[in-house]
Amino acid sequence: MRIRFSKLCALCMITCFGTAAVAAAPVIAASKKAAVVNGTVISVSELDNEVNQAKRRMAQQGQMVKEADTAKLRAQILDRLIEQKLLYAQSKKEGIQISDKTIDDHIAKLKARFPSKEAFNKALKQMNLTEADLREKTREGMAIQELINRDVAGKITISDDEVEKFYKSHPEFFKQPEQVKASHILIKSDAKDDQAKKDAAKKKIEDIQKKVKNGGDFAELAKKYSEGPSSKQGGDLGYFGRGQMVKPFEDAAFALKPGQVSDIVQTRFGYHLIKVTDKKAAGTVPFKDVKEKIRGYLKQQKINSALEGYIKKLKEGAKIEKFI
Repeated sequence: MRIRFSKLCALCMITCFGTAAVAAAPVIAASKKAAVVNGTVISVSELDNEVNQAKRRMAQQGQMVKEADTAKLRAQILDRLIEQKLLYAQSKKEGIQISDKTIDDHIAKLKARFPSKEAFNKALKQMNLTEADLREKTREGMAIQELINRDVAGKITISDDEVEKFYKSHPEFFKQPEQVKASHILIKSDAKDDQAKKDAAKKKIEDIQKKVKNGGDFAELAKKYSEGPSSKQGGDLGYFGRGQMVKPFEDAAFALKPGQVSDIVQTRFGYHLIKVTDKKAAGTVPFKDVKEKIRGYLKQQKINSALEGYIKKLKEGAKIEKFI
């Protein structure tokens, strides 16, 4: 089982590298030290780059870092960089090597995410990185992940008894609300449309309704006429519970029995015909349906705990100096 190493920032540069512009770190002499780990220097410029990238990722998720919190963020990231250096050094001690071909393949996939070579190089420049830097970060991140899989994750197993015990002792996690499985045909109509356009949309959905009532196949009609993104799937929306759809749509769907088709339903998106194909009453998700998800969750918890202990031992035998 491959485990993504989320505790450290080792893979952040690799996995989060995108086409969006990134705030460049201040140009600071690489020789200025933030920390030294067993003789390996972490420069202030490297730290600043990581902090800026973390801020960018948080901003994309709607989390703005206040100036007062920046010092705390820098300290946390420095600790993670220190842990990264310790783990990378340990991977070398254990003879873990990442082949050049593996690096080449990864970089090629990364480049393919950009519209052009120029866009890729521009993003590298904005991050104060050369392609050689990126290759080294990739090699480091992959080596660390392999180390963790070998020394930590690979040694952890979760028994069936542990999984069942968790399921039985946390019933609140497995409550399943009432759900319906429905398909729809949508003819778009916006509140800003003029009356003529609204009338045309209404006429179109009425004509489709007649075809349904005359025995037309709902899924085929959805593929042909629906203006919603689910049209390719015959209008299929899958299962959904209350609160997931706009109110008029939800009310109509939950009022239908499997096999029934609604009258015309108007929402802010336009006019709908809704067909309910199945219903699930509220209840508890069966153990067999969540067994492997629980196993994965419990394993990740054990990995996180074991990883903390693993890193702690590495720190105990290391010489670590911080300068900021």
